[in-house]
Amino acid sequence: MKSVDNLLSTPVAVIGAGLAGSEAALVLASRGVPVTLYEMRPHTTTPAHRTDLPAELICSNSLKAKNLPVAHALLKEELRLLGSPLLDAAEQTAVPAGGALAVDRERFAHAVLQKLEQHSVTIVRQEIEAPSPGTPTIIAAGPLVSESLTGWLRERFSAAMLSFYDAIAPVVAADSIDMTKAFLAARREPDSSDYCNCPFTQEEYGRFYSALIEADTARKREFEEQRFFEACLPVEVIASRGEKSLAFGPLRPVGLIDPRTGKRPWAVCQLRKENSEGTSFGLVGFQTRLTIPEQKRVFRMIPGLENAEFLRFGSIHRNTYINAPTLLNPTLDFKDDPMLFCAGQLCGNEGYTESITTGHLAALFMIAKLTNRELPPPPRTTACGSLLYHITHCDKKDFTPVNVNYGILPDLPREGKKKIPKKEKRMTICKRALEDLKEWIVS
Repeated sequence: MKSVDNLLSTPVAVIGAGLAGSEAALVLASRGVPVTLYEMRPHTTTPAHRTDLPAELICSNSLKAKNLPVAHALLKEELRLLGSPLLDAAEQTAVPAGGALAVDRERFAHAVLQKLEQHSVTIVRQEIEAPSPGTPTIIAAGPLVSESLTGWLRERFSAAMLSFYDAIAPVVAADSIDMTKAFLAARREPDSSDYCNCPFTQEEYGRFYSALIEADTARKREFEEQRFFEACLPVEVIASRGEKSLAFGPLRPVGLIDPRTGKRPWAVCQLRKENSEGTSFGLVGFQTRLTIPEQKRVFRMIPGLENAEFLRFGSIHRNTYINAPTLLNPTLDFKDDPMLFCAGQLCGNEGYTESITTGHLAALFMIAKLTNRELPPPPRTTACGSLLYHITHCDKKDFTPVNVNYGILPDLPREGKKKIPKKEKRMTICKRALEDLKEWIVS
C-alpha cells in the first residue's frame, strides 16, 4: 500500500504492545499513519510477563518451523512477502534451533522497541479500560487481557468471552546440565549443536513417568474450569493419556543417536537455547502446571538435569479470546463497530507467527478503511487467508484458537485417481499459496 501521510489528525490507537500490537503499529506507522501504542506494563503486569518490553515472548522462544513445506514455514514466507517488520526482527536475533526459527528473547524485544522508536510510534504506558469512542482502534491486548478491558468487551458486545489455560516450560542454566550424560545434536543432524539432548533408558523413563503422573499440581481456583489448548498441553496432562504418550510425543527419540551408545535412546528430553550466548536452555515440550517443589523433584530425574539450576519455573495462566466468528467481519473489524478491529490471540489465533499475521492484516484493513478503499481478505489458498477465514467463519458453537496447519488450507483439485505423495502435494500447495499472495499484494 502507498503511504498515507497526514491521513489523520487523531492517531490510530493500538491497545497492547505484544506481537500483534507491535506488528500492527509498525505496519501503520511505516505507511504514514500516526499511531499511539498503549501498553499497561509495567504499571499493571500479568502472571506471565517478566519485563515491560514490547513483543515479549512468554511461553517459548521458538516461532516454529522455517523450512517448507511445513505450514508454519509457509506462513513465514507469506509474512516475508508482506514485509513483516517483526519477522525481520526475529531473523536478526535468531539463535540456532535446527529447522526452527528461535530467537534470543531479550534481543528480539529490544529490536522491536528500536523499530517502534525509529518509526516514531508513540508508546503510552497506560492500562486502557475501554477504547475511546470515535477513535480508530486495534485491540491487540493478547490472551492476558486486563479484567477491565475484558469486562468492557463483555458489556459492549453481549457475547460470552471464551478462555483456555496455557502453560509455560521451565528454563535451566546451561552450566548446570551434566554433559557427561547429555549430548548436542538436532534430529537427523548428529553434527549439529542446536539442541541439548538428555537421553532416557527404558528404566529411567519408567521412573520419571511414574513420578510425573503422581506429582501434585498447582491448585486451580475453584471458579475456573481447566480447558487446555491441545497444541500446548502441560506435560503431565500428556502423560496422563498413557505410559507411552510422552515417548511418542515431546520425548520422542526419532532421528537422535546417543554417541555414547551408538543407539537411539528410549526417550529424549530436548533443550533449546534461550539466548544467543547459550547460557540458558528451555525444556522443549515441558509446559507444566506442577508446583515449584514438584518441578524441582521430578524434572531433576531427567538424565543430565540432576543438578539443574532453574532460571525460570514452569507455570500456568489463563488465556482469553473472543468468539470471533460471532463478533468479527472477515476483515477483523467488529460487526457492531466498523472502526474497531481485533488482532492477535485475543481474536482467536494461537501462536507467535499467527499473532504477527493477524496484527499485520488488521493494520492493512484499517488503512483500507481509513482511505475508503476495498481490501478483500487474502485468498483462502494462502496460509494467512485460511487462518483469517477460520477465525471469522469457524463453527460459532465450537470455536477454539487455531494454529496454522494444512487442515485449514483448501486441498488441491483432485486429478484422476493417482495419489500425490504428501511432501510433493504440500510443496505444490505452498507454491500455489505464494503465487496467489503475490497476486493479492499487487492487486
